[in-house]
Formats: sequence, C-alpha cells, structure tokens
Amino acid sequence: MASRDHRTDASRVMLGKALEGLVARARSGRSACRVGLMAAGGEHSDQEFLVAARAAMWEDPALTVVGVGPRPVAPPPRGMDWIETGCDGSELAQGMEKALDQGLIQGAVALHYPFPLGVATVGRIVTPALGKAMYVACTTGMSAARRPQALLLNAVLGQAVARATGTPAPTLGVLNVDAAPQVLRALGRMAQRGYALLLGQSQRGDGGPLLRGNDLLRGAADICAVDTLTGNVLMKLFGAFTSGGAYETVGWGYGPAVGDGWNKIVSIISRASGAPVIANALAYTASAVRGELPVVVASELRQARAAGLDEELALLDKTEGAPSAEVKAPPAEPTDEEIHGVDVLDLERAVRCLWKEGIYAEAAMGCTGPVVKLAAAKAAGARKILAANGYV
Repeated sequence: MASRDHRTDASRVMLGKALEGLVARARSGRSACRVGLMAAGGEHSDQEFLVAARAAMWEDPALTVVGVGPRPVAPPPRGMDWIETGCDGSELAQGMEKALDQGLIQGAVALHYPFPLGVATVGRIVTPALGKAMYVACTTGMSAARRPQALLLNAVLGQAVARATGTPAPTLGVLNVDAAPQVLRALGRMAQRGYALLLGQSQRGDGGPLLRGNDLLRGAADICAVDTLTGNVLMKLFGAFTSGGAYETVGWGYGPAVGDGWNKIVSIISRASGAPVIANALAYTASAVRGELPVVVASELRQARAAGLDEELALLDKTEGAPSAEVKAPPAEPTDEEIHGVDVLDLERAVRCLWKEGIYAEAAMGCTGPVVKLAAAKAAGARKILAANGYV
C-alpha cells in the first residue's frame, strides 16, 4: 500500500508539473523552456542568482530556471528547480553538462566554459546613446585562430543568432579593426553570389559598413562583427560603465555559443555580472532555445558556403604565419587539464608543437583567454615543451 501511495504521489507531482507548463504557455504565449543557471562562483553574493531567476520567470511565466550548484540557504523563488552540486568549478560544470545531456535543461547560462576552437559566443549590449540593442559577434570562445577568418565567420554566426532570437533581417557592420576592410570585401562578394546580407551604415560623415566607436554608442547596426578579444572588452565596457567596472548592470551577457556542428545552447555571463544582466541572459538563452539556434546556425552556414564562404576564408588565410597543417594529431584522449598563457595568435601552433611530441592537445578559448586542453597526467611535460619553444 505504501509503495502504491508513493507512486500515486509521484504521478500527481508529474501531472501538476505538466499542468503548470500548460498554464504558463497559455499565459505567456510561449512554449515551456527550462534553462540551467550556474548559481555559484560569481564575485557578488549568490543572492544575485536568485534575484535574477525570480525576475526572469516573472517576465516569462513559461520559463523554468534550474539552479546548478550548492543549494542556497535562502529558499529559491517559487517555480525554480535545483540541481545540487559542490561549489568547485569542475563540479558545477559537470552538473550542468549532465543536465544538458539528460535533457533536464534545454539551455544553460554559465560563468565559465572552455569552448573548443571553432565555437564562439554572440553577446548583446545596450547602446547608450539611443538605448538600442546591438549584437556583438563574438565575445568569448574563438571561431577561428586568426583574426581575418574569425571576423568573417563571426559575421555569419552573428547573423544566425540575430535571426534565431527575433531579428529576422538584421543589419551588419564590421568594427574598424585589423582586416576589417578585407572582410567587408569578402562579405560583398558573398552577397553578390546570393548570400542574404543587409549592411549597416556608419553614422559618421563618410558612412559605410565599417563601424567606429561612435557607431557602437549609437547602435548604427543590429550586429557588430569583431574579433573575440575586442568583443570581450566591449562587453565589459558597455555592461559595467555605470558602476565603475565592479558590477555589470546592463545588457544580456556574453551570449549563446555557436559554431559549425555545435548543438548545445550554452550562454556565458561574467563573474562581475549582476542580477539584471543574469536575468536578461536567461531570457536571451530561452529565446535561443525557442528559436532552435543550432538549426538556424547550420542553415546560415549552408547558405554562406553556397555563396563562397570557404573560398573567402582560404583567400583571407594567404598571409605569412598561417599554422602548418602537416602535423597529425595523436589519438584523442580525455582533456581534463588546461594550460593558460599562450597568445591567441600562437594557439594552433602551440597545439601542433605538442602533437609533434606525441601529446594529444586541443585549442580552446575560456572566459579568461586562450587555453590548451590536454590530459592532466601530461600537463607538466607539456608545459616544459611549450616553454622551451617560447609559447609560455
């Protein structure tokens, strides 16, 4: 009898959850969505995560925020679920990964994630002059090891994120950094071959889609394509300029990760992000889930390739210092350790340097910069090899 009562109670809970989802969808007009939140490890009180979750779910009744981390002393807001883990960074990451793999959550907001080479995040800022939103492509991770190719890929990936999250016909500009003119010419040739592209216009006197700092303040285009390291700086400046830098107050965070073949929706916030930014990041991630972001990215890349993306990337690569592709990778093995301190422009060469010595390694970009991922047992020897070759 006791076991039957237990099963009955469990069925009632499941039925109650299903009814809550239906009611939430009816109230909001949106499909139910579960987004995980790495709820520990920030530079502010952990209460910021709870305040953000409450605000996000109040704004979007069809959203369920699932906290990942040590269970808080204060009760979580009504409707918030929790996956309890330790407070160590690896435990938080494992809990989030497991929840994604098991389908307990459809997307996640994390403070740190070492994305593989080829994957980067598209952030979103509030441009202060006119209060307009602008996508910044990209802000963490790395779509390519070298700036020219990364800029071109970031433009394409930024378009995909904008389309998936509610801007079906975005305007695009490229920030005036090294290689920007070449990238704009490549985009122009792709547009002539049929790639759907609307170039924004600088609001300076000479116009054109080459964006200056003034244009970022005014939101001259829906998307600003930029290399990751510059994009990361921009996110911090625009997010925390009202607080003196200690607390990110505005914006949607560093955005969801995108890349060729990447099928997870993992968004990044900073350890300095406050509750307003975290709440917006949860909403941004939910919109990426509902917009089927990985599907849109795959479609965008197909269209770009049909218009000559690969050929344009190859043309941009015809510069001195491109990494050699002759070295073959050793057999893959788990990469549970990271080596920091390698310059982003040397990252691929550093990995190949280790391959030559029979050490399997991968290039990745964490939230604090480029990293070489490898097996922990080989980290000490690998560091010596990288130091001897001038990489660290």
